[in-house]
Amino acid sequence: MLNFIQWDVNPEIIRIGSFAIRWYGLLFAAGFLIGQQLIQWFFKLEKRDEKDLDQLLLYMVFSTIIGARLGHCLFYEPQYYLSNPLLVFKVWEGGLASHGATAGILIGIFIFSRKYLGYTWLYLLDRLVIVIALGGCFIRLGNLMNSEIVGKPTTASWGFIFSKNQNPYTGFYEDFARHPSQLYESIFCLFLFLFLLLIYLKMKENTPSGRIFGFFVVLLFTQRILNEFTKENQVDFENGLLLNMGQILSIPMVIFGTFVLYKSFTKKPLII
Repeated sequence: MLNFIQWDVNPEIIRIGSFAIRWYGLLFAAGFLIGQQLIQWFFKLEKRDEKDLDQLLLYMVFSTIIGARLGHCLFYEPQYYLSNPLLVFKVWEGGLASHGATAGILIGIFIFSRKYLGYTWLYLLDRLVIVIALGGCFIRLGNLMNSEIVGKPTTASWGFIFSKNQNPYTGFYEDFARHPSQLYESIFCLFLFLFLLLIYLKMKENTPSGRIFGFFVVLLFTQRILNEFTKENQVDFENGLLLNMGQILSIPMVIFGTFVLYKSFTKKPLII
């Protein structure tokens, strides 16, 4: 008999009337707060002025949330949200895309680097992606607590039975195991965080421009392409595609990351 893991965790930590604190929100916020402490530590190690850290955190928070929300609306359900544009603002109803968050961060940090002189775009990204990897670990744990972004059915003994998931057609709750794809990605992001942190601690301010960022992008989105094969598609139109939307959007990121990483090993790395 297979020893599947019965997963029926309540996504809410506490509820008072109509107000609820959810595991996802707590983990999402924890990623930013711990990230701020890590970036502050990096600045201290390099003896940099810490006065701009609060502004940097604000740019990170807003660019992540705006990018993730717009990414979901435009990449996965464009017809629905273009027909109901005001629903884009209902972030609390769910619908955030990691590729959109990536684009938002790239744009937000670029704007920050132009406004606050003394920072290049890649200098900031080389340090921020370390904490973003840790944040990804927390966010995927949040997805697990929500029993969302589930994997495909599996007979593997480590499969999760997401018993809170209900079939919208039959009304029955699931009684079969799925790949815990959220957990796969969460564990990967934890190891990615440790790997990037070790690179940084070895070279600190002498880190070649784009080295850490390049590794982050190539490894994260290669993993994303592979892990998507264990996931259920998020929207119906993906069922007719050879690769789903997450994989399609990951390919140009891997190419871009490979270029940046290659340049970091040459005598003239990118200085942006």
